[in-house]
Amino acid sequence: MITPPTTSVPMSPQTFDVESLRGEFPILNVLVHGHRLVYLDNAATSQKPRAVIRSEEEYYRTMNANVHRGVHTLSEKATARYEESRESIRKYIGAGSAKEIVFVRGTTEAINLVAATYGKMHVGKGDHVVISGMEHHSNIVPWQMLCGETGALLRVIPLNDRGEVILSEYEKILDGPVKLVAISHISNALGTVNPIREMIASAHRRGIPVLVDGAQAMQHGPVDVRELECDFYAFSGHKMFGPTGIGILFGREALLETMPPYQGGGDMIKSVTFEKTIYNDLPHKFEAGTPNIAGAVALGTATEWLSGLDWTAIGLYEQNLLQYATDALSDMPGVRIIGTAERKAGIVSFVMNDIHPHDIGTILDRDGVAIRTGHHCAQPVMMRYGVPATARASFALYNTASEVDALIAALGRVREVMGI
Repeated sequence: MITPPTTSVPMSPQTFDVESLRGEFPILNVLVHGHRLVYLDNAATSQKPRAVIRSEEEYYRTMNANVHRGVHTLSEKATARYEESRESIRKYIGAGSAKEIVFVRGTTEAINLVAATYGKMHVGKGDHVVISGMEHHSNIVPWQMLCGETGALLRVIPLNDRGEVILSEYEKILDGPVKLVAISHISNALGTVNPIREMIASAHRRGIPVLVDGAQAMQHGPVDVRELECDFYAFSGHKMFGPTGIGILFGREALLETMPPYQGGGDMIKSVTFEKTIYNDLPHKFEAGTPNIAGAVALGTATEWLSGLDWTAIGLYEQNLLQYATDALSDMPGVRIIGTAERKAGIVSFVMNDIHPHDIGTILDRDGVAIRTGHHCAQPVMMRYGVPATARASFALYNTASEVDALIAALGRVREVMGI
């Protein structure tokens, strides 16, 4: 469960050996424009350790075959490894059953799946769906589509100036005809860590189910879905040191059982005639067609790799790094940090004088520093804070204070180039 401290905590260098860990990530040795890569775009996608890269390669090299459909040796090996990965992921997030682990393409598809199935079953004209003002487009648009089709109303929990949900307003909104709450665990644009357990409990006291967008949370430590008591939890493999194109929808078994299939086709059926189709059992009912088998296998490896880390030490390390970066950016003339919540993960969004963030990102790239610039698929957040876009540095467990120094030095060159 992610509970980052609210202040920087002193830590001895022996607590967490970041240099040894960096050795697990081959891409960190890449040169960009003659400079060693400084990768600070982890909120967009994280880099992959050797174990994950080897796992995907091994699948294609030794057992490439379709799953659940063959009696030959390769198919049986692929199927076994695919389902072993499902079990590894189940353990990692604390789900009660492998039936609650649905392989999807990523967080976006997971949310769309719930909106198109559970949402259409339970949300009708005059009902409310609740989201927050910090959501990624993936946790806005599916609910807008659902409300447009059903005549329901999308309600938005407002944010304060620090980038935190206003809990008193949330409580008021929950007293309406709410059928579902869908909220992010951590904001991709602000870094805010929501009080997710408390928000879930408030909804459940009123009998309202909750979906959590966990895309930004999973790279910062294990999340226990039973401890959270959420009804749905969605996340992507590529943001937690796993492959692209694979993700997970966790759903409580009792809810998944009642939901219709999301797509029709192979593997989600038990039998088909022209008169009737009998759907497969969970979780296969939601996994139509040939899945991303190699991605699923490598995501299982990623969770096994993550399970071997000391997340207490890493959590303290990441918070110290975030504080170091925040202090350094705050000391720079003309820099304004967007998102100053008391509880934050390793994300710092900022604007700098009147320089467009895209210009900042382009100049930084010449020094080998990779950040994200733009609206971060969170345009309502940009509107809330009166900016068209921000520059965003986002940190992972392999980043270092020297890389923050490289960011600050490169921003100094931005000022020189732009004549400020």
